[in-house]
Order: sequence, then C-alpha cells, then structure tokens
Amino acid sequence: MTHKVAILGASGYTGAELVRLIAQHPNIDIAALSAERKAGMTMAEVFQHLRHMDLPRLCKINEIDFSGIDLCFCALPHKTSQEVISGLPKDLKIVDLSADFRLRDPEEYEKWYGNPHSAVELQKEAVYGLSEFYREEIKSARLVAGTGCNAATGLFALRPLVAAGVIDLDEIILDLKCAVSGAGRSLKENLLHAELSEGYHAYAVGGAHRHLGEFDQEFSKVAGRPVKVQFTPHLVPSNRGILATVYVKGDADVIHETLANAYAEEPFIELLPIGEAPSTRHVRGSNFCHIGVTTDRIEGRTIVVAALDNLTKGSSGQALQNANLMLGEEETTGLMMAPLFP
Repeated sequence: MTHKVAILGASGYTGAELVRLIAQHPNIDIAALSAERKAGMTMAEVFQHLRHMDLPRLCKINEIDFSGIDLCFCALPHKTSQEVISGLPKDLKIVDLSADFRLRDPEEYEKWYGNPHSAVELQKEAVYGLSEFYREEIKSARLVAGTGCNAATGLFALRPLVAAGVIDLDEIILDLKCAVSGAGRSLKENLLHAELSEGYHAYAVGGAHRHLGEFDQEFSKVAGRPVKVQFTPHLVPSNRGILATVYVKGDADVIHETLANAYAEEPFIELLPIGEAPSTRHVRGSNFCHIGVTTDRIEGRTIVVAALDNLTKGSSGQALQNANLMLGEEETTGLMMAPLFP
C-alpha cells in the first residue's frame, strides 16, 4: 500500500531532510509540498541537492487538497504550527516537528514560550514523539509532537537511568553542543559565517533554554517526582550534529547495564562498549544515536555521552520513524542508511 503525504514548510532544513529520507521509502509518496514565501518554485530551485527528484511544485497551504492525503508532516515555525494544524481535517494524521505540542501542560507551554497556547484541545491529544519510549501510543495517535533535538539527545542518554533510579536525581549536569542547523534556515546576524566560525559559545545559560520544559516533563514523569537537570547548550560552527556530555552520580557498570537492557531491541540506539565515547562524525546523516559510558576519576561518578544528527534522529528521521508507526509500516523503513563518513 502506498501512503500519500504532505510536507508543510518544505523550504526549511527539516523539510528538505524529510524529502531526502522519504525518497528512500518504498511505500510513501510525496503528494504536496508547501512553502508560503517560495510558493510556485520547484524544490530544485530551493535545494539544488534535490534536483534529481521528481517532486511537486511548492505551493501555499490553502492550495493543498488534503482529501487524498494520509499523513501530514508540519515542519513549520513555532506558534505557526498550532494555528495551521487547527485548520486541517480532523481525520488527518499529523506529525508536527515544531515545539507547539511537546508540552502537555498549557501553563508550562506559556511559561517556556511566552504566549498562551491557541489549540489547547489538540495539545491534550498530542503524543510525545520519542518513538523508543512512546511506541504504542504513537501507533494509535492522530497527532504526534516531535521532540526538540537537544531534548532527544539528553533523553536518550538519561531517561532509562532516571526511570530505573540508578543515578542521583538531584545531581545531573548536562553539557550539550549543537550544530548551527539546529537554529533553522532563516537569516540571523549571529549565525553569519564571520560571527560564528572559529569559535563556539554557550547560550541560554542558567536555565533559559526552552528544551528544559521537555526535560522537566519527561524526567519528572518517569521518576514520579520533580526532577530538574542543570543544562547548558553551546552553539558550535558545524553543520550537523549534537553531542551531549552528562555528568551523573552513580556506578558506571550499573549505568551501562541499565542502558544496555533499555536499548537491547532498539534498532537506532547503539550503546558503545564501556569506556568508549561517541562522536557526531559517526552518526552524520543517519537516524542512529550512539551512547557511551565512562567511569569518572571521582569515585562514584560517571560520564554518559550521546551523539546524534540533529536534523535526522533529532528531527526529521524521528518524524519518519513516528510516521511509519502511525501508518502501520515497519518502523525502520527508509531509515537504515549508514552514516556519512568522512
């Protein structure tokens, strides 16, 4: 069976990544691509690396006939997504890549994003889109909320440990480096080559980063009590990749065994032998997440490092993984490509 999909916001990085991935999927066809400011253009004009593909011309959202669409990917800006999704057919399956439906509590959404949610009923309906932990809920969901790429990396490293209670929940330090594509494709002065290259910097220091809302929500849920991590993100002059270095209080052998048990059947999570640390260069362009565990020199402390591609496993690849579950496809279909190296 062939499934017809639409991609809204196809002119951004995550939209282009969805196109690249779906091109390898034997049972999904792209029926519509939208980009409000680039409507009328071809994808080849917007992304020359996709010029070999036979794709629909970009259009405005209101020009799409959704009657023949089985699933819609929304790769739209935050806040725009909730407004657009509210107007889509009520029986349409949707995978949203924005932040609009990640937080279950409307008050938490307003706290982290600075404005009231305009689609509270949809927010209640949405399933958090981390396939490895919400697989069964995603299979029957109509609306899936894609995770933040930083949040996904930290959750893969820590969620099984928090759930199992094998680390001190009050002593978690998460130091994360993210490539510049995580900031999107729109023009920003601080992302110009001369402003960003030859250095990297911390941002949202001291608890201002919005993905903390996801950490608070997910860690507190599995722990059964409030859990707050100390989190500092850094922007690095690289195109793709996230590396999360987590400092925890707990036994390295127990932590490694806990992660091994949690991910034993997971096709996209690779736990390295104890003592090895992952690199973003080894997951680039793939839907894999590599995790390493190392004993710290301070007795009783452990370092956990996770690496993934922010555009693939951190966003569009995870979105396609969710779509496979929602459409009854094998979860790994179209996603088993090897990382690009060097």
